[in-house]
This record gives sequence, C-alpha cells and structure tokens, in this order.
Amino acid sequence: MLGYAAMNHTLRDEEPPRRCNRDMHKQTWEERGLAYAGELAAQNFADLRVILEWNLDHDIRFYRCSSTLVPWNSQFDIADLPNFERIRSLARDCGDLVKETGTRLTFHPSHWCKLASESADTVARSVESVTHHGRWLDLMDLPRSPRYAINVHIGGHYGDKNATADRFCDVVEDLPPRARDRLTVENDDTESLWSVDELADSVATRTGTPVTFDYHHHGFTDRGLTYREGFEVARDTWGDVRPVTHYSEPARLHGATDARPQNHAEHVRAVPEWLRRASDVMVESTGKEQSIPRIRDAG
Repeated sequence: MLGYAAMNHTLRDEEPPRRCNRDMHKQTWEERGLAYAGELAAQNFADLRVILEWNLDHDIRFYRCSSTLVPWNSQFDIADLPNFERIRSLARDCGDLVKETGTRLTFHPSHWCKLASESADTVARSVESVTHHGRWLDLMDLPRSPRYAINVHIGGHYGDKNATADRFCDVVEDLPPRARDRLTVENDDTESLWSVDELADSVATRTGTPVTFDYHHHGFTDRGLTYREGFEVARDTWGDVRPVTHYSEPARLHGATDARPQNHAEHVRAVPEWLRRASDVMVESTGKEQSIPRIRDAG
C-alpha cells in the first residue's frame, strides 16, 4: 500500500474545508477551555471519517493522522470533555471503517517527543504524548499492534548512545500497553544519530519495538549498508506485521538547489518496486495525496 501524511490538500481547499488538525493557541485555550477543545476534537474526528472515505474512493488505504486530532489533550483527560460521548461515537465510526476496509492508520508525534531525553520533564511530556495517541486509537477500537503505529525518533544521542538507548528502553518498557504495543522507532537523517542497525541492535532486540525504515534518512546514516540491506534489517524487527517504510526524495533532486539535503520534494518520481512489494510505504512529500497518482502513473 501507498499512503500519505496528515493534510489532504484537495479536501482542505473545499468549502467547508475538511481537515483533522484543528488546533488553538494558548490564549484561546485559556479563554475557551474544555468546551472548545471538545468542539474542535469532534470536528477533527468527523473530518477524519471524510478523509478516510476520500482515500478509499481513490484506492488509498494507508493514512497518517495529524497529532492535533484532540487539541491540548496534554491538559485534560479526554473523558472529561463535555461532548465525550459524541467524540467516542465519531471515533468508533472511524475505527469501524478502518477495520472493514483494511486501511492502515498511524501517527507520528512531533519532533519534541523525546522519550530518551535527559530531562525528566521532557520525558514525562513525551510519555504523555504517546499515551494520548494510544488512547485515540483505543477510542477507535483499533488493535494494540504496530499495524496502527505510533512512530517516534529517539531524538538525540546526548553524548552517550549506550546510555541513551538504556533510557529509551526503560521508558518504553514502562509505557502503558495502549502506547507500548503500537510504538515504532525510526532511523534519523543526521549522521551522528540513529541508524537502522543501531536501532535494531539497541532497541528492537530489547523491547520488541519495530524499526521504521526511512529510505531518505538511510542515506545519512547507512553505516555501510545498502538501501536493501538497511530495509531488511528493519523488516526483521516487525515479526508477523507488515512493515511500514517512509519514502521521500530530496528537494535538491527536483531542482531546489538551495534546500537542505534533508528537505523533502513536493513529489517523488517513483518508489522502488521491491520496497512496495515488501512493505506499506508512507510517501513523505509536500504534495501529500496528490503524489500518490503520480507514483502509480510512473509504474
């Protein structure tokens, strides 16, 4: 399967716009609180259903949902929202559609989610974040499996990779099942950070957390492994669950000569056929859903 992440540009540009990432600034939260957070969450879940239906109409069964599905969830228990029963019903509708159609729904918390940080406050916030993501998937009644992944990066090495891996594994082991059983960890796009083989050796073998292979990132942290070899290392960590991989192409390859090497292009030319056969591929491009037909047309 091919998938895309978060914003559907086609639906966003409709009237009314359809999107599942409605959020609010701190001042709005302080002024309008739980009632408005609940209103936005209900709209987000309702539009998630619309996005999933649009995807199915276009034969797309892999989607990464926005991490602002329930805005400001760090400040409250979702069950305390005044319209919680409505939200739960909308979430269950989304989950039923996902299960009935074989869709794969995943999350990727933001870059500040650092489970291995040396800061206890940062770790606590990060644990809270992945736990909330797990609760949303539970509300949709989706199995606690990396098929419905909550994907993270370790986020640094803090001068000692062994100690960082120890902290990460300790935190993962203590996560509630709703988060731990869905957690995956991705290789990085900075040479000094985490490669696929380092994650497999230091994390997957200890916690059972699958490694998400990012094709573009592997070029920065290959450690002498080819792309196929790197993917095979990651694939072996997934057990009987079909792996997720991420695929993007550098913007520089498409003419953006001033872009950072890590920057994604608007579209990709093609996804390697061997990668498509062996995994579900999340296409990470700024073109979002509009990139999928281009890849199909390319063969």
